[in-house]
Parts: sequence; structure tokens; C-alpha cells
Amino acid sequence: MNLGQKIRSLRAVEGTLRGLGRPMSQPEVVRAMKREVGKAVSQSYLSQIEGGARPHMTAKTRELLARFFRVNPGFLVGDPEGYHLQLISELRVRENQLDSWLLSGAARFENDEELADAVQIVAEQKDSRRALLLLAEILRHTGMAEQLATVLLRPAPPAVVGRTK
Repeated sequence: MNLGQKIRSLRAVEGTLRGLGRPMSQPEVVRAMKREVGKAVSQSYLSQIEGGARPHMTAKTRELLARFFRVNPGFLVGDPEGYHLQLISELRVRENQLDSWLLSGAARFENDEELADAVQIVAEQKDSRRALLLLAEILRHTGMAEQLATVLLRPAPPAVVGRTK
């Protein structure tokens, strides 16, 4: 979000908070700022910021706007390219925790390479939660795990000790 978009967004929030049911206009912001903070930026300056003609502002102007809108002054800068202000879903946070837990578990089984690899493979799945739920369903169905084990986990042929002719 660039600086102009942030100011427009703040005007919209401020209008809602003040019961206007619409964004505060630029002149309304300037008048309210003078009344409530004692100083104000000009309406034309505010328009230049929102229109992108002024992508940056002085520290003094930033402090003044931050005080009026009641935000941290650091909010009043343009975000770096590629930055997205998105909420991470609770499910994605749990999946990240699950992946971390699985990876740490894989490290604990270093003496059992097959088990460590299996846990690692589950942790590396795009949706490790779904992989574990699938495994639970396979185990829940009587006989399915044995059938899959027979096909997928074929035992190694017995080692030949010695042949006699």
C-alpha cells in the first residue's frame, strides 16, 4: 500500500469513527486537524500526498498526521514492493506449528533412519495436516493398512547365506 492509499484509508476509517457513514473529505480533515491538534497541513498538500505527487513527507508532517489519525508515524510511509498486509489464517499458523513439530520429531529419530525419513516426508508435504488425516483414515479402516503395507512395503528378499550344489 502506498502512502496515498494509506491516507485515503485513514480518512475512511476516521469518517466511520466520527459517525459520518463516509470517508472524511480532505477539507474536513484539515479543519478537524486544526481544531483538535492545533496545526494542520493544507488541503492541497494532502491532495498531493494522496494523488502520489508527494510519495514522501517531512518528519514534522508525518508526526502531525500520525497524531491526528492516532497511528504510529512509521505507518505513514509507503510499503516496499511485494509487501502484503494479509492476515495469516489460524489454520495456516497451526499447519506451520505442525510442520515444525514434525521436523523436530524427525531429528529425534536419527537412530531410526526409516522412521526419520517418513516423518520428514510428511512434514515436507504441501498440506502435512491433510497427509496425517489421510494416514488416520487408512489406519481406521480394518485391513487397509495391511493391504497397503503388502504392496508398498515389500519385505526384502532373504539374504542367501551359502549355496550348495
